[in-house]
Amino acid sequence: MATAPQAMILAAVAVAALAVQLAAAVDHPVGGSGAWDASGTSYNAWSAKQAFVQGDTMSFKYAASHDITEVTKAGYDACSGANPVKSYTGGATIVKLAAPGKRYFICSVPGHCAAGMKLEVTVAAAAVTAPAPGKGGKPRHKRSVAPTPAPAMAAPEPSSVPSTDGLPTVSTPTAAPASKSSDAASIGVLGAKAGMALAVGMTLALAI
Repeated sequence: MATAPQAMILAAVAVAALAVQLAAAVDHPVGGSGAWDASGTSYNAWSAKQAFVQGDTMSFKYAASHDITEVTKAGYDACSGANPVKSYTGGATIVKLAAPGKRYFICSVPGHCAAGMKLEVTVAAAAVTAPAPGKGGKPRHKRSVAPTPAPAMAAPEPSSVPSTDGLPTVSTPTAAPASKSSDAASIGVLGAKAGMALAVGMTLALAI
């Protein structure tokens, strides 16, 4: 859903686009020349070939013996200007096609509509295209989250033993005990040395 500032911007763009289209509106001279008379011009054949868009205009030029009367569909079919939507006189009239839909015009002078002075117009709505969002932009109201680092392995805590002065003494990790084979070798060496010492002692005693 658009926020209030975004809605205001979109509305402004839509109004500006509509203003541009209205500024570029096309005038359609009735019948191709603008002449509104009973000379036999097929106004509906001309109308069918036109692309009337909301904001366009139609221009009429006619003699004082004619008028332009906008009527309903029923009045158009009956060639009756008894209940007109709007009437124009004066010899030169520009009718603005301000809204989309069907419009119906006749000359209300008796006999003139039946003689061919009738016109049906289909007006298309003006198209307003909203601006497309820019490519490559980051979505609004979204934050980038950095990946969480993996927890570091905790180092083993050194063991402590009580000391005589009341403060703990930190000791370093003890080495692994020696294997039984090294113990046996040490005992063998000590035994050999003791045997040699005993033999020397006995020799000295016999010599005395």
